[in-house]
Amino acid sequence: MSTYVVGDIQGCHEALLALLAALAFDPSRDRLWITGDLVNRGEDSLAVLRWCMHHDEAVVAVLGNHDLHLLAVAEGFVPPHRKDTLDMILGAPDRVALLEWLRHRPMLHRQGEWMMVHAGLAPQWSADDAAARAGELEAMLRGPGWRGFLAHMYGNEPRRWDDALRGQERLRYIANVLTRTRFLHADGSLEFQHKLAPDTAPRELIAWFDFPGRRARDVRILFGHWSTLGLLVREDVVALDTGCLWGGALTAFRLEDEQCFQVRCPARQTVPG
Repeated sequence: MSTYVVGDIQGCHEALLALLAALAFDPSRDRLWITGDLVNRGEDSLAVLRWCMHHDEAVVAVLGNHDLHLLAVAEGFVPPHRKDTLDMILGAPDRVALLEWLRHRPMLHRQGEWMMVHAGLAPQWSADDAAARAGELEAMLRGPGWRGFLAHMYGNEPRRWDDALRGQERLRYIANVLTRTRFLHADGSLEFQHKLAPDTAPRELIAWFDFPGRRARDVRILFGHWSTLGLLVREDVVALDTGCLWGGALTAFRLEDEQCFQVRCPARQTVPG
């Protein structure tokens, strides 16, 4: 049995199948973890979602910002973005089952020394804190109030964690950290504008995983979301969004021996966003 962690797929179904073939992936034996953003911007989000749901027992996928966006669009809370490629899902005969499956995915997955999230963690959170905060959001998304959360999910405030946060503000911050984080200001507040690599950032910005005093040091964090960062394998973090959507690669990281596998991808979009 092998456990493979795959970066953002974003609807690139052909690349997913090519990578699985290269791995000789066997869903009866192996496990596939996905860092979120199963859907959107690629050519066949519907096929990706169907494959994952069909192989549910072999797949652990955390929710990314594009996955949450699909749920909000499907409920009519926001209009589709001009770059979205979600129409096939929204018009599918199995739409309800697919969206229900997606809504019940975790926000964070923790196993042994590994923790997987889509984007990052707040520097004030320990690993246990992060798991608890993710659990709060999961409970909302799976409970009767999930539409209310999605209706008010969008927004950049609050930008800094405070244990006193309550209600929608607390949940929005948790969602933004787990699905949108790249850079932080020196006071630990979230910064959403800069999307390029760390060496291009203004000097006052700090990559979330390099923030001084970051508390979640007792786990190794697997994440995606940051295509311009590319593949990064360190003792504390493993970044796996290698820009398949932009003509880069789809990458898998095998937990058992920390070996990386890649397939090249044709460009589906021209500018990361």
